[in-house]
Amino acid sequence: MNIDKFKPAIVYTIYIAATPEKVWQALTSAEFSRQYFSGFAIEADLKIGGAFIARAPDGSVHISGEVIECDPPRKLTVTWNVNWPALVEKLGPTLVTYEIELSGEVVKLTMLQSHDRAISDDILSGGRQGWPAILSSLKSVLETGQPLAIKMAPPQRMLDALKAMGIGTP
Repeated sequence: MNIDKFKPAIVYTIYIAATPEKVWQALTSAEFSRQYFSGFAIEADLKIGGAFIARAPDGSVHISGEVIECDPPRKLTVTWNVNWPALVEKLGPTLVTYEIELSGEVVKLTMLQSHDRAISDDILSGGRQGWPAILSSLKSVLETGQPLAIKMAPPQRMLDALKAMGIGTP
């Protein structure tokens, strides 16, 4: 995969009162991710070419991918492919990159969602809604030990755009 063709479509930066190692652990372990990611468990084989999976609370694979870059505790890039019928075929793969750096006594975490082609705002509305909730809850878990209780469904405009493209959703 030539990642040079991918351009960020969504970028979020947050600051977390934690160490880079703790942020890395939160991003890459099932134990931590279940707390802030609505019960989803991240399973990552942390080596180039290793598997990257996010399991739904029922144990099913919701996101599957591969580790593209792995530089603990500074940078992780993975393919992030939601397992909905025809999604990757029609929209191409998604890259998610986490950049972790010290900023004084806190961690600056930047998340980039990148694509190798133009993606409509309607489709991107899902990530634009979901990423702030996920990252805010991650910050809360690391700083207070408690996740945020954010209940949300995928945006209707995203679901309608996917349906119009013939992409099935659960």
